[in-house]
Amino acid sequence: MAGNVTSLFRGTAAHSPSMAALTREGGDGTGPVDFCIPCNPYFPTPAMFEELAGRLREIVTYYPSSADTITGELCSLLRLPPQCVAMGNGSTELITWIDHLLVRESLAVPVPTFGRWTDQPMETGKRVDMFPLQEANGFALDLAQYAEFIRARGTRVAVVCNPNNPDGGYLRRQQVVQFMDAMADLDLVVVDESFLEFADAEAEPSVVQEAVLRPNVIVLRSLGKNFGLHGIRFGYLVANPALAGKIRSMLPKWNLNSFAEHVVFMLKEHGTEYARSLTQVRRDRLEMASHLSALPGLTVYPSQGNFLFVRLPVGAEGTVVRDRMLTEHRILVRECGNKIGSSSRFLRLVVRPQVDVRRLVSGLEQVLYGSGRGAAVPEPSTGTSYSSGTAAVDRLVSETNGAGMQLTAAGPAPAAGTGMPLPAAVTPAGGGMPMPAAAQPAPAPQPAFTPAPAPMPAAVPQPAPVPAPAPQPAFTPVPAPVPAPAPQPAFAPVPAPVPVPAPQPAFTPAPVPVPAPAAVAVPPAPAVAPTPPGVPARGGLTAAQVRGMTAPAPAAGLTPAPATGWPNARSWPNAAGTGQAAG
Repeated sequence: MAGNVTSLFRGTAAHSPSMAALTREGGDGTGPVDFCIPCNPYFPTPAMFEELAGRLREIVTYYPSSADTITGELCSLLRLPPQCVAMGNGSTELITWIDHLLVRESLAVPVPTFGRWTDQPMETGKRVDMFPLQEANGFALDLAQYAEFIRARGTRVAVVCNPNNPDGGYLRRQQVVQFMDAMADLDLVVVDESFLEFADAEAEPSVVQEAVLRPNVIVLRSLGKNFGLHGIRFGYLVANPALAGKIRSMLPKWNLNSFAEHVVFMLKEHGTEYARSLTQVRRDRLEMASHLSALPGLTVYPSQGNFLFVRLPVGAEGTVVRDRMLTEHRILVRECGNKIGSSSRFLRLVVRPQVDVRRLVSGLEQVLYGSGRGAAVPEPSTGTSYSSGTAAVDRLVSETNGAGMQLTAAGPAPAAGTGMPLPAAVTPAGGGMPMPAAAQPAPAPQPAFTPAPAPMPAAVPQPAPVPAPAPQPAFTPVPAPVPAPAPQPAFAPVPAPVPVPAPQPAFTPAPVPVPAPAAVAVPPAPAVAPTPPGVPARGGLTAAQVRGMTAPAPAAGLTPAPATGWPNARSWPNAAGTGQAAG
């Protein structure tokens, strides 16, 4: 396998080769120990697998029941009304339909996160506004700052993943409810709870009960991760009947397979085993974090998922560690260099039983600190360009203009290291989350809100009056800078209207601040034009900001709560968080 590791990772469109491909490559019919795919290792039980094996001929021979029948059985277990639920062939199928049916022009999402939340809307020509989670803050999401970011961009759809993938960051239920209330005027708010079953910070962390009562909220849930059955491909969403029905009406009649049907109908008999499996994963997470934290130079971030996000020691390259762990120790790890907002210095490691964790720790010790080959640092002449730490960012900025359209030529590049300043965080009087924007009969030619003045270096040029365009949507671009010593707010108001100039593109890149007093004029771009490296892609972030080099100003607001303890195991920990069902 050693000679083919690089080609295995190069030749897949996914972040890692499939377990089937790795098993074939291994030659002995067995795959590596899997620390890559976030799956429950304790469920289904051996008895459940034996039952499925005994029904194999029946399962693969006949059509499954309709999706309505399978959904009805799941809802009886979750105690949810079937009209508020849509089941899909994996959560990614539901993300695809959400994007096609409910995302009109723009979507905001914190990064790093699950890749389909950035890639899917870009593939269909939407603007993706990426809110960078800062490594200095442990990748914690401040919902108040995120809300202000959404207002500044004029984004119409907001996504929150709780816990977040890959870092496992957790937001308390009340924080998420407050955010949903503040974003009530958006087209849509999606709360992705794919890994929430593994959280133990609260007894009832889900917001599905609130989602069914709100006009613009969808909660996404996964079943494959919780039940340890990624290969079956099944998940569901919860929303008010109108939203859920809109998605459900587009799904094929037999989009769920017979394996999914048999598992769903088996669950009511195995609630106790399922609860025990979740409790064991939570215990394993604490022990695994303790063992990994003991490795010199390795940073382990707090997680409420069934995985741990770790930063490798200085000098260690993630792709080298990944390849050596696979070839020398038969262990598959997730290197996160192709996740937007992350780099090759980070790994995501799935929580597994302690016998596997001991093997993982031993392998990492040999790869990172072994005396034979030294630390896992690539030779200067042998780069790892096939999985660059910023490959995903460079792809978005260099190959597209933020709307999923391929570029044809390179544009002028501004000064190195410059980028678009993030909006200053603003909290309304009395603190807390900003309230929804008031509905207006027609958008005025002003920014969606006016942030608090933020100090800037005296050498930054001040904008001079220039002809203003015709009234635009809620987010209006700022005019190009000219020299002036006076400090300005992060987003300057638009000057008084004058005769309308020639037609311009829907969004003109914001000015690029430079350290020297001389003004740098960025010419307006045509409708489909390349985005220079330091200029945001149609309202998105610059590569520097996505990499976490430009941090938003600290602001008072909601902060993630620490995870402490876990609730007692119940006969059936309801997968929707709506109460306890019978075991």
